Amino acid sequence: MKVLRRIIALIIKELKMIMSDPKSRFVVIGPPLIQFFLFGYAATFDVTQVRYAVYDQARTSESRQLLADFSASDSFELVAVLDGLQQIDETIDQGRARLIIHIPADFSEKLNRGSGAEIQVIADGRNSNVAAIATSYVIDIVNRFNQEWLIQNAPETAVRLNIEQRAWFNSNLLSRWFVVAPLGGTICMVVVMILTSLSVAREREFGTFDQLLVAPFTPGEILLAKSIPGILFGLADSLVLAAASVWWFGVPFRGSIAALVLELLFFMVSIVGVGLLVSSLSMTMQQALLGSFIVMMPAVILSGFVTPIENMPDWLQTGTLINPLRYVVLALREIFLEGAGLQQVWPQLWPLFVISCVTLPPAAWLFRHRAG
Repeated sequence: MKVLRRIIALIIKELKMIMSDPKSRFVVIGPPLIQFFLFGYAATFDVTQVRYAVYDQARTSESRQLLADFSASDSFELVAVLDGLQQIDETIDQGRARLIIHIPADFSEKLNRGSGAEIQVIADGRNSNVAAIATSYVIDIVNRFNQEWLIQNAPETAVRLNIEQRAWFNSNLLSRWFVVAPLGGTICMVVVMILTSLSVAREREFGTFDQLLVAPFTPGEILLAKSIPGILFGLADSLVLAAASVWWFGVPFRGSIAALVLELLFFMVSIVGVGLLVSSLSMTMQQALLGSFIVMMPAVILSGFVTPIENMPDWLQTGTLINPLRYVVLALREIFLEGAGLQQVWPQLWPLFVISCVTLPPAAWLFRHRAG
């Protein structure tokens, strides 16, 4: 009980220190709201690489001719050939392909009869930009196929091929859904990083570090007390922005609230670990701020928030595995747009736990080492 009372006293002290400082209050409240609305209204992205799968029920020379045009295109990468309709759901849900090309069994018959042949293109609407660009690529290839077919066949028997388009999870391909869904976690990373990275450096710069050391607190208790306010503020901000995503921008929330809270909580703990590591290495607040920005900018770029990770070089894709923001961006899109629950986001949860276990012990060791 004495340990708990000491930790609570330290937490209250940290909360008072943050809330009594006008600049710290502004960091907690102002930038997250400003950045949320700026990004929500202004951010748009372009992508170029498209993974696709094929379900060819016709298996005729005509269907193979059409699919050969896709294989020859540099804009597409064939990742799977499906054997049944049930595999379409699995391929899209698991993110193995951005696009499914479905050629029905009567494709060649209708094409030769001149009664109007169709193919179905199913796009993963969770990434609306990729879906829209991929669909435009498909239209270009189909137009070329139509021209070749008209040349090869008599005009009276030739017929243009029609495309039936569908986008899953984001039927209208609204790019704002893709941007805003993970925006709360991305912005709140900045708040948590700044608060935690400044926590120990502030004590050193204000001259209260030595007073803290002679108080009846262990280094572990001090670091725990400095961690919890950042986690609480970050979690509160991210949940507020998640609610604003739904009520202001109209992003659908199809997943589990428990999965959302748990994913954000794990993410905040991992970011606190990184922030405390930066703070323990810094002697001044200026060093702490510079260290935070050195971490944050690559984290955003390598998270998949701006550029699809699969478009990066293989060595850089491997490097993104140590980036906590990568996991929360993917998880939030799954929760909001796909309707994921705890089971579905588990692959994005355990890496955050591992990152926390890797960053928090060195932060505690550095704190003890520099305290000594």
